Amino acid sequence: MSEQTVRLLIHGASGRMGEALLRLCAEQGGCQVVAAVTRKSPAQRVIDGVPFFAAKELSGVPAFDVAIDFSLPEGFDPVLDLCVVRGAALVSGTTGLSDAQRAALDEAAKSIPLVWASNFSLGVAVLTELVERAAAALPGWDCDVVEAHHSQKKDAPSGTALTLGEAAAANGAKVNYASLRAGDIVGEHTVQFTGLGERLELVHRAGNRDIFARGALHAASRIAGKPAAAYRVRDLLN
Repeated sequence: MSEQTVRLLIHGASGRMGEALLRLCAEQGGCQVVAAVTRKSPAQRVIDGVPFFAAKELSGVPAFDVAIDFSLPEGFDPVLDLCVVRGAALVSGTTGLSDAQRAALDEAAKSIPLVWASNFSLGVAVLTELVERAAAALPGWDCDVVEAHHSQKKDAPSGTALTLGEAAAANGAKVNYASLRAGDIVGEHTVQFTGLGERLELVHRAGNRDIFARGALHAASRIAGKPAAAYRVRDLLN
């Protein structure tokens, strides 16, 4: 299905990621937004040819192949349920999910293809795999995850830093974290492995936030039509 036009539902369309998804899908082709869903009732029903719906109208949206969800935990359950009912795929980057919602994701993966990630950058997907390989190959080395973000970001370490740290820890590393909040830094992550007399640094720097929306659109184009399962972004790179 990745060679065909993928019909998308954008859930959380009024947020920063939702707006980027709408703009990039219109620019790059290969996808068609058949419904944009916002938490509140939209001021306009159709914008640039895209029909808008309020969250309370979610059950009435037209047929879609993939829902891309960047919303809030309180809005997550209805879109997951809709995907299961419709047999559609789900791509979600909504953070702050509860244990019950994570369990619901696992259960949904038995009937639909889905991917949840804290970061949809394709570069970070590759970085995570490299971190796993390095941690497994360098037992006993110190491992530090250093991340920097803009001064308004409240959580520390970042979700991406924790994901990278979990990847290292799962392969034997003991992980330390350091966080920096300054200026308008979009996002920088360094995973450093230090041994006697040598140091390995794996680094990813985000130049703009569009990379996350592009990654989500890439994942949506690859996951449509796949068998039911929980996928990682890196499973959908090719």
